[in-house]
Amino acid sequence: MAELFKNIYNQKFFDTFIDAILQIKPDFNQKSFKNSIYDNEWENRELKQRMRHISVVLKNHLFEDYDKNVAFILKLISQLEKSNIKEESIEFMFLPDFVELYGLESYNISVMAFEQITQFTSCEFSVRPFIIKYQEKMIKQMHLWSKHKHQMVRRLATEGCRPRLPWAMAIPSLKNNPVPIISILEQLKNDKSETVRRSVANNLNDISKDNPNTVIKLVKSWQGKTKETDWLIKHACRTLLKKRNFEVLKLFGFGAVDKIKINNFKILTPKVKIGTFLEFTFEIENTNNLASKIRLEYGLYYQKANGTLSKKVFKISEKEYPKNSIIKINRKQSFKIITTRKYHIGLHQLSIIINGKEFDVIDFELTE
Repeated sequence: MAELFKNIYNQKFFDTFIDAILQIKPDFNQKSFKNSIYDNEWENRELKQRMRHISVVLKNHLFEDYDKNVAFILKLISQLEKSNIKEESIEFMFLPDFVELYGLESYNISVMAFEQITQFTSCEFSVRPFIIKYQEKMIKQMHLWSKHKHQMVRRLATEGCRPRLPWAMAIPSLKNNPVPIISILEQLKNDKSETVRRSVANNLNDISKDNPNTVIKLVKSWQGKTKETDWLIKHACRTLLKKRNFEVLKLFGFGAVDKIKINNFKILTPKVKIGTFLEFTFEIENTNNLASKIRLEYGLYYQKANGTLSKKVFKISEKEYPKNSIIKINRKQSFKIITTRKYHIGLHQLSIIINGKEFDVIDFELTE
């Protein structure tokens, strides 16, 4: 069984962390720190809960003064880097969490800390309460960060203000009106770092869920400029493509399907046991005298606890199909038990989707 991700916080990690602390604070009470970390609830905490717990315990073993604690954290990062701890180490995200937890009323020093800390471990979660409390000032700051020499500071400028960042609190004002951050995305769309450009795409994808027309307008103005920007806008439109937004489909060359047929669509496993695979097959026929660009997907209608069905779309491919061609497709879909989905036995359904148009729907049964 794979190791749980939350167990990145193990004995080896804390030994390394404490060793670095002792280099700059020899009187640090390591025994008390460890005992406080491994309290009665430690095993029950998930990853983000452990991060917050470490922040609280660390504060209890440092100084009363917030400014002193920030200075200490920045020295600690320098010491960790000397110990060959690599940059962008997710396990140290409790350091920006410390700033979020204790520095919300100390705007200037906290913003300075974020700029430094994010070059070591991402601050994308921790800046969000600051954006909510100080939106105008923080957006101006993110404009400045978007021009910073370090790519992780530039990434923070766009990743931190994503309206719907996963695992993080949403930013309601930006979900409602993303206009204040569009100029940041404009600034970074041609960034030399792929990491930054991917963050721009992810931000736009967030925006598309609440303000699709804003994203469509940007896509139209950015399309065809560079290979990198074309990749960015395609990635940014992944939700709109899944939602079968026909305007977006046409923008990427996925046109009418009146000359495309689905033949011999069959479910090879009409009864699927939990833990095994659904298997299905079909033929896609292009009756056109020209090659056709096709986005091929399938829709899986999962049964919910209340007996209704909920569709999830899975992509098969995007490519050109030769003129007057017939191509057979075989596919499997796993029903292995996973933590992110609960399966319910009974009726399920499967469909084929071509360029946003859904074809025949077939029933199958999920069993114990």
